[in-house]
Amino acid sequence: MSSSKKTALVTGASSGIGAVYAQRLAARGYDLILVARRADRLAALAEQLTKAHGIDVRVLAADLEKDADVAKVEAILASDTSVQMLVNNAGLARLRPLKDTSVADAHSQVALNITALTRLTQAVLPGLVARNEGTIVNVASVLAVHSLPISAVYSGTKAYVLAFTRGLQAELADTGVKVQLVLPASTATEIWSEEVSGIPLAALRQESIMSAEDMVDASLTGLDNGETVTWPSVADEGLWTAFDVARASLFAATQTGTPAPRYTKA
Repeated sequence: MSSSKKTALVTGASSGIGAVYAQRLAARGYDLILVARRADRLAALAEQLTKAHGIDVRVLAADLEKDADVAKVEAILASDTSVQMLVNNAGLARLRPLKDTSVADAHSQVALNITALTRLTQAVLPGLVARNEGTIVNVASVLAVHSLPISAVYSGTKAYVLAFTRGLQAELADTGVKVQLVLPASTATEIWSEEVSGIPLAALRQESIMSAEDMVDASLTGLDNGETVTWPSVADEGLWTAFDVARASLFAATQTGTPAPRYTKA
């Protein structure tokens, strides 16, 4: 049985994309659980949303790079039957060549972008499946399908999110649980700074930058329209279709059990 309340848990909710998701979901009548490292920002956002929409907002200051803090969020997701939506938004980019990337910086991206997202999804999933309803939104990046000389680790983590989400969608195809993959391009958030990614927003091609508000609004429209994969800035839907068809064709071509002719001696 499902709860009469509907709650969305949003990670990385203290600013940027996560904060906009919180605002938009509050306007849709969701109670909220907001998760991020900065307790002061979470408290300010919670107060604003409570006043504006009359909803219940809980905040949890947590660093999702840390196992103990991930466990706190897992416990909520596993036990709170009102949670109908999980937005896995928290993410980290350290954009530099691998030879110049510290082990700590590589590990932090894997811990947040892969490990935390996987653990939180696993925590919420049994309840959603048992109730046969709910939504998981996994925010990846266009760099899931493209690697730059400075994005080996980051692109690798986001490619994981793409593959993980597509597999989960197939697993849940016959249930009432929806899973959406979102692949934004450059978005105006605090990730673009010398301190975080190593690249300031001003260094990007300005016409390629989308606002966080537009990104979230496009993604929620995609969700409303039943999209499983949403590319907020891509106008030609056929590009994704062609990409996915080519992927499936390539996979099918591997199922021969014999070496390709170019690998055999005459």
